[in-house]
Amino acid sequence: MIDRGTEQTSPQAQQSPRQRAISAYEDARGRATDTLGQAPLIALAGGIAAGALIAALLPRTEAETRLVRPTARRVKSTARAALDAARDTGKQRLDERGISREKGEETIRNLLDGLTDAAKASANAAVEAVRNEG
Repeated sequence: MIDRGTEQTSPQAQQSPRQRAISAYEDARGRATDTLGQAPLIALAGGIAAGALIAALLPRTEAETRLVRPTARRVKSTARAALDAARDTGKQRLDERGISREKGEETIRNLLDGLTDAAKASANAAVEAVRNEG
């Protein structure tokens, strides 16, 4: 038979469940405070990310739709206008310099033809060098 009176018990085992819960809460709070103190920007970024995720998962209300729709349309219209202006300006500048898709394709074709010709000439020179040595 085991004598329970002589067994050693840990201080935590002697605490009540309430005391253990309070202790665990205080430990967790201390660790969280330490983490926030050491990396506040990471904590801020995590909070923003969590908020954005929650907001994305919640359905949009009719009031939000009514309030956001005009702004969303203006942003979309402005972005489309900026894209069109950038595309038109870029095309105009390329045209001014005589650069076109056809000229680009021709340049690439000439480059590939030149590389092929150089490779053939190098191979022929190597074959001739081997023949002359032999």
